[in-house]
Amino acid sequence: MTTLKVWDGFIRCFHWFLVVSIAVLYFSIEEGMIELHFVAGFFTLALIVTRLIWGVIGSKTARLSGLLHSPKSIFKALKSPSESLGHSAPGSCMVIVFFILIITQLVSGLMSSDGILTDGPLAQYVSSDTIDFANWLHELNFDILLYAIGLHVLAIIVYRIKGKPLVKAMITGSKELKADDSEAKAKVTKPSWPAWLIFISLLVLLVFTWAKEPLTYLFS
Repeated sequence: MTTLKVWDGFIRCFHWFLVVSIAVLYFSIEEGMIELHFVAGFFTLALIVTRLIWGVIGSKTARLSGLLHSPKSIFKALKSPSESLGHSAPGSCMVIVFFILIITQLVSGLMSSDGILTDGPLAQYVSSDTIDFANWLHELNFDILLYAIGLHVLAIIVYRIKGKPLVKAMITGSKELKADDSEAKAKVTKPSWPAWLIFISLLVLLVFTWAKEPLTYLFS
Protein backbone atom coordinates (compact mmCIF):
# COMPACT_ATOMS: atom_id res chain seq x y z
CA MET A 1 0.00 0.00 0.00
CA THR A 2 1.36 3.41 -1.00
CA THR A 3 0.02 6.95 -0.87
CA LEU A 4 0.09 8.91 -4.10
CA LYS A 5 -1.05 12.46 -4.81
CA VAL A 6 -3.60 12.19 -7.59
CA TRP A 7 -5.60 15.45 -7.41
CA ASP A 8 -3.94 18.84 -7.81
CA GLY A 9 -4.97 21.90 -5.83
CA PHE A 10 -7.20 23.42 -8.47
CA ILE A 11 -9.17 20.23 -9.10
CA ARG A 12 -9.87 19.86 -5.39
CA CYS A 13 -10.91 23.50 -4.99
CA PHE A 14 -12.98 23.31 -8.19
CA HIS A 15 -14.96 20.45 -6.72
CA TRP A 16 -15.76 22.23 -3.45
CA PHE A 17 -16.29 25.65 -5.05
CA LEU A 18 -18.78 23.99 -7.38
CA VAL A 19 -20.64 22.46 -4.44
CA VAL A 20 -20.91 25.88 -2.78
CA SER A 21 -21.86 27.73 -5.97
CA ILE A 22 -24.66 25.28 -6.83
CA ALA A 23 -25.98 25.60 -3.28
CA VAL A 24 -25.94 29.40 -3.60
CA LEU A 25 -27.64 29.22 -6.99
CA TYR A 26 -30.42 27.08 -5.52
CA PHE A 27 -30.84 29.21 -2.40
CA SER A 28 -30.79 32.53 -4.28
CA ILE A 29 -33.44 31.56 -6.81
CA GLU A 30 -35.68 30.04 -4.12
CA GLU A 31 -35.43 33.28 -2.09
CA GLY A 32 -35.86 35.55 -5.11
CA MET A 33 -32.36 37.00 -4.76
CA ILE A 34 -31.81 37.38 -8.49
CA GLU A 35 -28.68 39.55 -8.27
CA LEU A 36 -26.96 36.96 -6.07
CA HIS A 37 -28.17 34.27 -8.48
CA PHE A 38 -26.51 36.01 -11.41
CA VAL A 39 -23.28 36.64 -9.51
CA ALA A 40 -23.10 32.98 -8.44
CA GLY A 41 -23.82 31.99 -12.03
CA PHE A 42 -20.96 34.08 -13.38
CA PHE A 43 -18.64 32.64 -10.72
CA THR A 44 -19.68 29.15 -11.81
CA LEU A 45 -19.11 30.11 -15.45
CA ALA A 46 -15.52 31.15 -14.72
CA LEU A 47 -15.05 27.97 -12.72
CA ILE A 48 -16.32 25.58 -15.39
CA VAL A 49 -14.48 27.30 -18.28
CA THR A 50 -11.23 27.10 -16.31
CA ARG A 51 -11.90 23.42 -15.56
CA LEU A 52 -12.38 22.67 -19.25
CA ILE A 53 -9.16 24.46 -20.17
CA TRP A 54 -7.31 22.71 -17.36
CA GLY A 55 -8.74 19.49 -18.71
CA VAL A 56 -6.62 20.03 -21.82
CA ILE A 57 -3.38 21.43 -20.37
CA GLY A 58 -3.50 20.30 -16.75
CA SER A 59 -2.57 17.32 -14.61
CA LYS A 60 -2.89 13.76 -15.87
CA THR A 61 -5.90 13.07 -13.65
CA ALA A 62 -7.52 16.37 -14.70
CA ARG A 63 -7.46 15.59 -18.42
CA LEU A 64 -10.81 15.40 -20.16
CA SER A 65 -9.45 12.61 -22.34
CA GLY A 66 -9.15 10.47 -19.21
CA LEU A 67 -12.93 10.64 -18.78
CA LEU A 68 -13.60 8.77 -22.01
CA HIS A 69 -14.20 5.04 -21.61
CA SER A 70 -15.79 2.38 -23.77
CA PRO A 71 -19.11 0.86 -22.66
CA LYS A 72 -17.26 -2.44 -22.18
CA SER A 73 -14.77 -0.92 -19.72
CA ILE A 74 -17.59 0.82 -17.83
CA PHE A 75 -19.57 -2.42 -17.35
CA LYS A 76 -16.37 -4.24 -16.43
CA ALA A 77 -15.57 -1.63 -13.76
CA LEU A 78 -19.10 -1.89 -12.36
CA LYS A 79 -18.85 -5.67 -12.19
CA SER A 80 -15.29 -5.85 -10.85
CA PRO A 81 -14.13 -2.50 -9.40
CA SER A 82 -10.40 -1.90 -9.70
CA GLU A 83 -8.00 0.80 -8.61
CA SER A 84 -7.51 3.85 -10.79
CA LEU A 85 -5.36 6.93 -10.38
CA GLY A 86 -8.17 9.34 -11.16
CA HIS A 87 -11.85 8.78 -11.75
CA SER A 88 -13.03 5.24 -12.33
CA ALA A 89 -14.88 4.49 -15.57
CA PRO A 90 -18.34 4.85 -13.94
CA GLY A 91 -17.13 7.92 -12.05
CA SER A 92 -15.93 9.45 -15.32
CA CYS A 93 -19.44 9.02 -16.75
CA MET A 94 -20.84 10.90 -13.78
CA VAL A 95 -18.35 13.72 -14.28
CA ILE A 96 -19.29 14.02 -17.96
CA VAL A 97 -22.98 14.12 -17.03
CA PHE A 98 -22.29 16.92 -14.54
CA PHE A 99 -20.32 18.87 -17.15
CA ILE A 100 -23.19 18.60 -19.63
CA LEU A 101 -25.83 19.58 -17.07
CA ILE A 102 -23.86 22.52 -15.66
CA ILE A 103 -22.91 23.87 -19.09
CA THR A 104 -26.54 23.54 -20.19
CA GLN A 105 -27.63 25.40 -17.06
CA LEU A 106 -25.14 28.20 -17.62
CA VAL A 107 -25.85 28.69 -21.32
CA SER A 108 -29.63 28.63 -20.84
CA GLY A 109 -29.28 31.09 -17.96
CA LEU A 110 -27.29 33.50 -20.11
CA MET A 111 -30.18 33.54 -22.61
CA SER A 112 -33.05 33.60 -20.08
CA SER A 113 -35.35 36.52 -19.34
CA ASP A 114 -38.35 37.20 -17.11
CA GLY A 115 -39.69 39.60 -19.74
CA ILE A 116 -39.81 42.48 -17.26
CA LEU A 117 -36.67 43.45 -15.39
CA THR A 118 -34.12 40.65 -15.59
CA ASP A 119 -32.36 39.49 -18.73
CA GLY A 120 -29.39 37.20 -19.20
CA PRO A 121 -26.51 38.92 -21.02
CA LEU A 122 -27.13 36.92 -24.21
CA ALA A 123 -30.91 37.40 -24.28
CA GLN A 124 -30.61 40.53 -26.42
CA TYR A 125 -28.94 38.52 -29.18
CA VAL A 126 -31.54 35.75 -29.56
CA SER A 127 -35.17 35.52 -30.58
CA SER A 128 -38.12 35.50 -28.20
CA ASP A 129 -38.73 31.82 -29.03
CA THR A 130 -35.15 31.02 -28.05
CA ILE A 131 -35.61 32.93 -24.79
CA ASP A 132 -38.79 30.99 -24.01
CA PHE A 133 -36.97 27.72 -24.71
CA ALA A 134 -34.01 28.84 -22.55
CA ASN A 135 -36.35 29.70 -19.67
CA TRP A 136 -38.01 26.28 -19.90
CA LEU A 137 -34.72 24.43 -20.21
CA HIS A 138 -33.11 26.39 -17.35
CA GLU A 139 -35.84 25.31 -14.95
CA LEU A 140 -36.09 21.70 -16.14
CA ASN A 141 -32.32 21.16 -16.29
CA PHE A 142 -31.81 22.35 -12.72
CA ASP A 143 -34.29 19.74 -11.48
CA ILE A 144 -32.34 17.08 -13.40
CA LEU A 145 -29.10 18.44 -11.91
CA LEU A 146 -30.52 18.04 -8.40
CA TYR A 147 -31.40 14.40 -9.11
CA ALA A 148 -27.88 13.84 -10.46
CA ILE A 149 -26.41 15.33 -7.29
CA GLY A 150 -28.55 12.99 -5.20
CA LEU A 151 -27.32 10.01 -7.22
CA HIS A 152 -23.73 11.22 -6.82
CA VAL A 153 -24.08 11.49 -3.03
CA LEU A 154 -25.61 8.01 -2.91
CA ALA A 155 -22.67 6.61 -4.91
CA ILE A 156 -20.20 8.27 -2.51
CA ILE A 157 -21.97 6.64 0.45
CA VAL A 158 -21.90 3.22 -1.24
CA TYR A 159 -18.18 3.55 -2.04
CA ARG A 160 -17.50 4.65 1.54
CA ILE A 161 -19.22 1.52 2.84
CA LYS A 162 -17.01 -0.49 0.50
CA GLY A 163 -13.93 1.13 2.04
CA LYS A 164 -13.18 3.73 -0.63
CA PRO A 165 -13.18 7.23 0.97
CA LEU A 166 -13.73 9.37 -2.13
CA VAL A 167 -14.43 12.54 -0.14
CA LYS A 168 -11.18 12.22 1.79
CA ALA A 169 -9.22 11.88 -1.44
CA MET A 170 -10.83 15.04 -2.82
CA ILE A 171 -9.83 16.90 0.36
CA THR A 172 -6.27 15.66 0.77
CA GLY A 173 -5.56 15.07 -2.91
CA SER A 174 -4.05 11.66 -2.15
CA LYS A 175 -5.12 8.06 -2.59
CA GLU A 176 -3.85 4.85 -1.05
CA LEU A 177 -3.02 2.47 -3.87
CA LYS A 178 -1.72 -1.05 -4.10
CA ALA A 179 1.14 -0.13 -6.38
CA ASP A 180 4.78 -0.98 -6.96
CA ASP A 181 7.62 1.51 -6.39
CA SER A 182 7.62 2.83 -9.94
CA GLU A 183 3.92 3.72 -9.74
CA ALA A 184 4.36 5.24 -6.30
CA LYS A 185 7.04 7.58 -7.62
CA ALA A 186 4.99 8.58 -10.66
CA LYS A 187 4.01 12.24 -10.74
CA VAL A 188 0.48 12.62 -12.04
CA THR A 189 -0.24 16.18 -10.89
CA LYS A 190 1.09 19.53 -12.05
CA PRO A 191 1.44 22.84 -10.17
CA SER A 192 -2.00 24.40 -10.47
CA TRP A 193 -1.00 28.09 -10.60
CA PRO A 194 -1.78 28.33 -14.36
CA ALA A 195 -5.34 27.21 -13.64
CA TRP A 196 -5.69 29.81 -10.89
CA LEU A 197 -4.33 32.50 -13.23
CA ILE A 198 -6.92 31.57 -15.86
CA PHE A 199 -9.70 31.47 -13.27
CA ILE A 200 -8.85 34.85 -11.75
CA SER A 201 -8.50 36.42 -15.20
CA LEU A 202 -11.96 35.17 -16.19
CA LEU A 203 -13.44 36.41 -12.92
CA VAL A 204 -11.95 39.89 -13.41
CA LEU A 205 -13.26 39.97 -16.99
CA LEU A 206 -16.75 39.01 -15.83
CA VAL A 207 -16.70 41.48 -12.93
CA PHE A 208 -16.12 44.36 -15.33
CA THR A 209 -18.58 43.15 -17.96
CA TRP A 210 -21.60 40.89 -17.38
CA ALA A 211 -21.36 40.79 -13.57
CA LYS A 212 -20.89 44.51 -13.09
CA GLU A 213 -24.59 45.42 -12.87
CA PRO A 214 -25.76 42.62 -10.53
CA LEU A 215 -22.73 43.23 -8.29
CA THR A 216 -23.62 46.92 -8.09
CA TYR A 217 -27.20 46.10 -7.05
CA LEU A 218 -26.04 43.40 -4.67
CA PHE A 219 -23.70 45.68 -2.73
CA SER A 220 -25.67 48.93 -3.01
